[in-house]
Amino acid sequence: MKTTFLRLVALTLLCVPFAAAQHADDTKLRQVIIFGRHSVRAPVAPNSLIDTFAARPFPIPSVGTGILTANGAKLESLLGTYYRLWLTKEGLLTGNDEADAAFVYFRANTLERTRVTAQSFATGLLPAAAVTVNTYPDSQSDPLFDPIGAGVARLDQKKAVQAVKGRLGGDGQLVTSAYAPELALARSVLLGYPLSQTPPPAAPKGVIDVTALPIEITAGAPVNIGGLSPISGAVDPFIMQYADGLPLSDVAWGQLTVDGIGQTARLYMLAIDLSFRTPYLAGVQSSNMASHVVRSLLQAATGTPTTGALGDPSTKVVMLVGSDVNITGLAGLLNLDWMLPTYQPDFCPPGGALVFQLRQSQRTGEYFVRASYIAQTLDQLRNRTPLSLTTPPASAPIFIPGCSTRNDTFDCALADFVSVANRAIVPKFADKLN
Repeated sequence: MKTTFLRLVALTLLCVPFAAAQHADDTKLRQVIIFGRHSVRAPVAPNSLIDTFAARPFPIPSVGTGILTANGAKLESLLGTYYRLWLTKEGLLTGNDEADAAFVYFRANTLERTRVTAQSFATGLLPAAAVTVNTYPDSQSDPLFDPIGAGVARLDQKKAVQAVKGRLGGDGQLVTSAYAPELALARSVLLGYPLSQTPPPAAPKGVIDVTALPIEITAGAPVNIGGLSPISGAVDPFIMQYADGLPLSDVAWGQLTVDGIGQTARLYMLAIDLSFRTPYLAGVQSSNMASHVVRSLLQAATGTPTTGALGDPSTKVVMLVGSDVNITGLAGLLNLDWMLPTYQPDFCPPGGALVFQLRQSQRTGEYFVRASYIAQTLDQLRNRTPLSLTTPPASAPIFIPGCSTRNDTFDCALADFVSVANRAIVPKFADKLN
């Protein structure tokens, strides 16, 4: 009896610090950095190519290859409207669009789909104001999103190949057994037969069975992942078809449920993960982005102009729009993970964003970083669901290894976040300019 009592006392004492950590949130939002993916687009490979991967032609997209669809633009405006409501409630925006426009900084990669996404988000966020979307000319690489192309970072291709091979047991063909269910499902959809059919039929004449292509890792940009590239190109359209509101008979030719779409998307995610989340590649390709994020947060906290920060000390909203590869790389560099309803772990949905909030304790004055991933669910995308504070997009708090505390939002002291990020950033791959 005495031993049981002592155990209960010990457990009670151990729980005190945790309970104390759950006190009411007394922090105030000072800045938000939204690092988002473009919204719904057409396939990035032309039909003339992907049609060779399937027994039936892919639906003809409503816009050109890789271009943002009309629904994609509408969906991003809906998302911007939600952020307007949220940030106004938080006191970061005032509701006076023209006044608030002076405190936002927008930047998009050079692709049409990222530029239009950024502008569409601005339309929802500040509908009565003109917002400038900063972007580089088409002929130039933006060092924030493409540091290798811009000459800020230099890739050792031999090391890149070995780094990826090291994650695959030295043999890319091991993927075929590790991902056998996903490959089997993708093959049945592409070649148009029931998954239960045994033995599976041969590919029709003139059709390339992408699931049978060898997966060999060789030098490329950043690496050549062999058969994984055409496989990801073949399954990528499915999630965009569903999100764009195509008739269900045109979504993977009517052969996939939402869960099935997610399962085939694992092949697409694997290709991106290997090319951008592999630690060496994340260091080369995402150190510059991480460095700018850190300097922007420090500038906002100190009020001191900081070389390489985005915007100026008064900037409250930083909106960056790139591709899923950019977000995946930064997440890999900082070891960030998330999971949202209707998606696979760490998936970057169309229009979704990695969000960093800079918050200040009203009790102590200390600054914190609060990270989350915010995105519309697949059905919110498909149904073009109006978003509000009562009907929000999906959101997942993100634990930042090395600095997050035990509260429900995984807050991280700004000083600790800076230390963690600086340990991950490779200085020679981070410039000092905007």
